[in-house]
Amino acid sequence: MYGEDLEFEKPIIELEKRIKELKSSSSSKGIDLSKEIQELEKKVQEKKIEIFKNITAWQRTQIARHPKRPYTLDYVGLIMENFIELHGDRTFYDDLAIVGGIASLDGRTVVVIGHQKGRDTKENLKRNFGMANP
Repeated sequence: MYGEDLEFEKPIIELEKRIKELKSSSSSKGIDLSKEIQELEKKVQEKKIEIFKNITAWQRTQIARHPKRPYTLDYVGLIMENFIELHGDRTFYDDLAIVGGIASLDGRTVVVIGHQKGRDTKENLKRNFGMANP
């Protein structure tokens, strides 16, 4: 799902790999495998519902802490336009663990505030591992 597979996601990942193989074979060999692909896609959706409906508290924690999970700026870049990040409070300093600004969402002006962690050690240090200062 996010690159580093979690154990409970493996059945889904295997089905998705098979779909990708079928799509590749279909396009390279000119064979119509759309029916098989649709059946597997339906199976993937059913498997996702089955697995994620019954995940444990620890599995939910693993998803929340996953290193490839999207962060605030990822969502902003995907769903918003004209993001203007605001910085600092002029008294203390610019806390890079908190991202805030103004953006457009579906033609409306919105305020965005969220935590931002880093993707690697250098960025995590810069952003204080997503932990805001008091």
